[in-house]
Amino acid sequence: MLSKIFETLQRKKQISIFHKHPKVILGNIKLGINNHFVIYKNIKKINLGNDIRFRNYIHILVQDEATLEIGNNVFMNNFCSINCLDHISIGENTLFGENVKMYDHNHAYQSSPEFKIFQNQFTKAPIKIGKNCWLGSNVTVLKGVSIGDNCIIGAGCTIYKDIPANTTVMNKQELIFKS
Repeated sequence: MLSKIFETLQRKKQISIFHKHPKVILGNIKLGINNHFVIYKNIKKINLGNDIRFRNYIHILVQDEATLEIGNNVFMNNFCSINCLDHISIGENTLFGENVKMYDHNHAYQSSPEFKIFQNQFTKAPIKIGKNCWLGSNVTVLKGVSIGDNCIIGAGCTIYKDIPANTTVMNKQELIFKS
């Protein structure tokens, strides 16, 4: 009984993050438990459509000057995350398996005169996921990628270049058995 009360309060607290922000357009969303939303003060826009369902342990970060758009009837399974520093767009009727990750940025680095990775500098490029897509469990989508409408991305794929509409992508792994 007490855990149900805590879960309800936690859901209300998380959804209030969207409601309180003046640059968020919010449809109806169903939340699971232990979701975590971080919305910076100076975002460009967040537009969340109707009938969005976030399961458990979803993490969404939208930083200053970034835009996040999620269409109607989108489902994100457990442990998905969106890290938006530029622009991420997800089309309607799209499904995410568990642990799908999206990053529209990379850490900036220099290779000479001495190799150095910058903790607070990034290279950015938008991500666009079309309508009616299914991204299987453990898919990672990297910056600058467009995935066309009606695509299936198989479990475990890392998407680092554009995928044309009506395409199925599979991670061809071979199991090698030795006895």
